[in-house]
Amino acid sequence: MSDTYELYAIRYGRHDRTASHNFIGGDPDDGPMPLDYFVWAIIGETRTFILDTGFDAAMGAKRSRTLLRPVEDGLRLVGIAPDSVRDVILSHLHFDHCGNHGLFPNARYHLHDAEMAYCTGRCVCHAYLKIPFEVVDVTDMVGKVFAGRVTFHDGVSVIAPNLTVHRVGGHSRGLQVVRVLTRRGWVVLGSDAAHFYANFEERRPFPILESVTDMLEGFETMYRLASSPHQIIPGHDPLVLTYYPPALSGVKDIVRLDAEPVGQA
Repeated sequence: MSDTYELYAIRYGRHDRTASHNFIGGDPDDGPMPLDYFVWAIIGETRTFILDTGFDAAMGAKRSRTLLRPVEDGLRLVGIAPDSVRDVILSHLHFDHCGNHGLFPNARYHLHDAEMAYCTGRCVCHAYLKIPFEVVDVTDMVGKVFAGRVTFHDGVSVIAPNLTVHRVGGHSRGLQVVRVLTRRGWVVLGSDAAHFYANFEERRPFPILESVTDMLEGFETMYRLASSPHQIIPGHDPLVLTYYPPALSGVKDIVRLDAEPVGQA
């Protein structure tokens, strides 16, 4: 149990929207509730892992999302050269989590079996279910499979000592969360298992999903896996940048998740 990791949330993009877009059934107040877009760096003594790869400028423009800083620039700010990365974990294959296809030329990608089957099977014959996917992302991943650069996981898998992935589904059929041991205990990087703290704290699902049941059960799984509710990190909540201390002086949108939260109630 001696292996612990540093954790960084690195914001790269933003999308302005209101609260009614972030909960099934809308929201009675419907005030501003923007999405922030993150990738996450998991840094151990001997290995570094990247969780999700974001989108690039072209995809941001296509999807009307704001690219604040290219993903590679954010990684370099915390000392990570993309071509040095050997392991990339993909929570799922929605456009904002699996782009920048050539950014990690030497990495092996960790993906859930169910996610690959989901986005290449009959489900994407339905217009609603294929909205979050981009064909260029899916075909790129097929290419990586044929190149021998993908490790598939099923259920719960150990990626490294004290670093595991757990399928929860919900938002996408093969969505997996990451459980990682840090100096403050077990942290769960939820990615899109919950976009916002309010989704899992209030048990109010985000409306883009494959299974309401799996999303609700995924909230409970994250509570069981984390050392405390404060150790669950949602995938798109701007509050993450408020709750956690900056990793670098003068840089407000890269924070340390292995540090104790500074603003969380």
